[in-house]
Amino acid sequence: MGRLCETEGLTDIQEEILKTIRQFVDEQIIPVATELEHKDEYPTEIVEGLKELGLFGLMIPEEYGGLGESLLTYALAVEEIARGWMSVSGIINTHFIVAYMLLQHGTEEQKQKYLPRMATGEVRGAFSMSEPGCGSDVAAIKTKATKNDDGTYTINGAKMWLTNGGSSTLVAVLVKTDEGADSVYRNMTTFLVEKEPGFGEVKPGVTIPGKIDKMGYKGVDTTEMVFENHVIEAAQILGGEGGKGFYQMMDGVEVGRVNVAARGVGVANRAFELGARYAQQRETFGKKIADHQAVLFRLAEMATKVEAAHQMVVRAARKKDSGARNDLEAGMAKYLASEYCSQVVEDSFRIHGGYGFSKEYEIERLYREAPMLLIGEGTADIQRMIIGRRIMEDYRLK
Repeated sequence: MGRLCETEGLTDIQEEILKTIRQFVDEQIIPVATELEHKDEYPTEIVEGLKELGLFGLMIPEEYGGLGESLLTYALAVEEIARGWMSVSGIINTHFIVAYMLLQHGTEEQKQKYLPRMATGEVRGAFSMSEPGCGSDVAAIKTKATKNDDGTYTINGAKMWLTNGGSSTLVAVLVKTDEGADSVYRNMTTFLVEKEPGFGEVKPGVTIPGKIDKMGYKGVDTTEMVFENHVIEAAQILGGEGGKGFYQMMDGVEVGRVNVAARGVGVANRAFELGARYAQQRETFGKKIADHQAVLFRLAEMATKVEAAHQMVVRAARKKDSGARNDLEAGMAKYLASEYCSQVVEDSFRIHGGYGFSKEYEIERLYREAPMLLIGEGTADIQRMIIGRRIMEDYRLK
């Protein structure tokens, strides 16, 4: 292991967890990732291995059956997993965001009902904000829950871009409700929708049409979710009170942005490893291409970007772990790590030359995976808007 992505101040337990994950990635993920990705095949055996390692409960407190680790530990674990195959880190991420939202905003009854089974991976989570016509414009969602005379709600509408949409059994869904507030943001509610895994009608009034065919980020199931007169109990409102859904989701997304940033570091780190290895094997004009100044400079820039992104992830995670809001730090980390990941992957692709275009080489897969990070959990433009607004709050003229 090289000097990149080292983290100071970790405990012995954190070091042992990361060492175990790294070994699992090297032995169980990297050897099969490209083959499974080309087949767009769900990594069932890998997921079962992650369950055995306890990763589905990594940040769930011990009182609910989890390992009770920090966001920093989780982010570093994601870096390791994404280094092996980014899709696997996506399977873990959406599950964890739902667990985090339950832990921070759920009623004690909801925590007791779901968290112990989420810690073991028996209950698998997904969350849904986006819709076919709104993307990052969360305020424009149209899926609506209407309250019935008996106190239940009826949900109608369509959601989009659910990671784990097919394999999940619990989905945190943001919908519009009529809470009588003067702001659209206070007329949104998060419902905890239980369903069966699979595709088609997975619960009365809930349909998962099928997997969306994607350029990259394959293996993991990305889906739509359609509601047609789905009746749900009021007890399934996250926190037991309507009108708080937008703020609950934004809290979860802050954590999700740290995760996406960590994925960017993992993918970039792997791209650097592949580029450095190939540059020491390939010869042109009588010497290894790593000995050509142009390639050496490219490798130097790649390594610097990987390291910078890693440090941003660590800072954002530690900020959240301290109990402070980290929207600025998470936005910066997500923006920088995703942009740098795209650049590092392309540089590694260029180092590979014509072979980088071959599906036989791992860099081809990474080249198709990196673009997802530019748009996942908010596009680069959305991050810049968040960063700019937060910075100007601190630097506004008196």
